[in-house]
Amino acid sequence: MRWLERLFGRDETADGDVAATMAQATAAVERGDHAAALALWGPLAHAGIGRAQNNIGACFAEGLGVARDPALALRWLSLSAEGGDPVGQRNLAALHFKGEAVAQSDAEAMRLYRLAAEQDDAPAQDMLSWMLLEGGNPADRAEALRWAQAAAEAGIATSMTRLGMMHHDALGVDRDADTAAQWWQRGMAAGDPDSEAMLGAATLLGQGVPADAERALALLLSAEGKGSPLAAPFIKAARAAAAPAEPAP
Repeated sequence: MRWLERLFGRDETADGDVAATMAQATAAVERGDHAAALALWGPLAHAGIGRAQNNIGACFAEGLGVARDPALALRWLSLSAEGGDPVGQRNLAALHFKGEAVAQSDAEAMRLYRLAAEQDDAPAQDMLSWMLLEGGNPADRAEALRWAQAAAEAGIATSMTRLGMMHHDALGVDRDADTAAQWWQRGMAAGDPDSEAMLGAATLLGQGVPADAERALALLLSAEGKGSPLAAPFIKAARAAAAPAEPAP
């Protein structure tokens, strides 16, 4: 779960006792004992440790070890974010984006995602990139591209897929089918079925990769089976292209 993360950051991990307690809490989470983790995070959170505050907020947000309580999630995540913890900023942004326990606000969500992104939080970089691109303002495309590249290089598969789309559709960058296909190959390898679907479409059309109807169909069917809605529009054409030609009468 991305809500709950280990304690990172030079200032906080400099305290060996804090790091050791956070490690114990992480071990408790990994064995499914969120109540024990909460007992360990509690004193740290009250002492102002941002990642512990985030993790308590995450437990209230998800109902892990405690009854789900969006209002308490908001309280703890706000403390974490105000203290500068990037994961707390990212998770508070998610509450604003969803309008959970707080008024829905894309602007506030983007502000918080940007704060986290500037601290190299890759999931925040990914979400900020998506929001900038979905906003539809051409002036935001360069920034959307920059954050997608940062997140992709950190291993975020959805940003790899987005970069493929941006290169394919010339969004903030010149159209480049080869680069688009390369990003989709990386995204597929990283586990994103949407990348697999788009690579299948590119393989069907011979855009950035050699045309191969049978491989295209296999990629598209695999992506659809994994839940990608992007595969369906191409499957009929791929089936027809991959079907053996009927012998002449």
